[in-house]
Amino acid sequence: MNANNREIRKLLKAYESRYTTKANMTIYNLMIIGLQAELQNILYTLSYTNLDKALENAKTLINKYLTICGKGNASILPTITRFLAELEPLFLNAIQIEYKYYIQKEREKEEQRRIKEQMRQEAEEQRLLEQEKKKIEKEEEKYLNEIAKNKELLSKETDNDKILALQAKLKELEEQIQKLEDQKEEIVKRANGRAGYVYVISNLGSFGENMFKVGMTRRLNPYERIDELGDASVPFKFDVHAMIFSDNAVDLEQKLHQILDKKRVNKVNLRKEFFYSSVEELQSIVQDIDPTAEFTTTMKALEYRQSQSIRNDKMQSA
Repeated sequence: MNANNREIRKLLKAYESRYTTKANMTIYNLMIIGLQAELQNILYTLSYTNLDKALENAKTLINKYLTICGKGNASILPTITRFLAELEPLFLNAIQIEYKYYIQKEREKEEQRRIKEQMRQEAEEQRLLEQEKKKIEKEEEKYLNEIAKNKELLSKETDNDKILALQAKLKELEEQIQKLEDQKEEIVKRANGRAGYVYVISNLGSFGENMFKVGMTRRLNPYERIDELGDASVPFKFDVHAMIFSDNAVDLEQKLHQILDKKRVNKVNLRKEFFYSSVEELQSIVQDIDPTAEFTTTMKALEYRQSQSIRNDKMQSA
């Protein structure tokens, strides 16, 4: 923009010397003030949706000044016409530069919002993992108490059959304790690392057959996250096409997003992880990355299809 402004100032200076009378110099200076003020107004009102309108307004502005000058002093009209013809591309360039800057600022804001949303989701998942850990620890405490009680009984028991039964019970309890320990270890792994599930889901009734969401969750039960997504904000539940566990789910999700980037539905708000695709294309992409990943191509859409059936029945009976 600074370079473009230098070109504008250079042009203004070049034409300023062509006016020798005070009257013409005054007209020229007033015209410059008006042109620059109107350009600033066009730049100020720029947004995602009105670039074409802003460019059209700049051209209209130049034509308006040409018309005004044409009705005024005819002796300066040729010079003014050349001046405005040289100024117009510089004004249009200023609008394009400002638009690119505006887009970049909005992208940076959106990136900050995306990071904050990601942090919020991670904090929520950390809270749920901690909640799950406490639940497991309470369960573990019950088993430990039961083990202690059975060990005490075993130490006093003399009947061989009862001893065998108590030993079998202790073995079963210790196996349960080991399962709980494994679950706790998994929770710690999720809470401190990047492990989790990357999912591919669709919602035929809400978004049609060619739109999919590709996201990630650290939940121990990833289907809880899918249930949340299918809450009151959409009319039907989501179908799950793939649920891929990864030690680095963050990178796996980003890799899928990069492959699908050109098909992103919302190119402004990157938190909206929806992409245009076909179920077959997504299956190919997922299984190229992870050949062991299970992928379901069927769109069950049970609620949607049942709703359609009920609607059709009502129409026929009517």
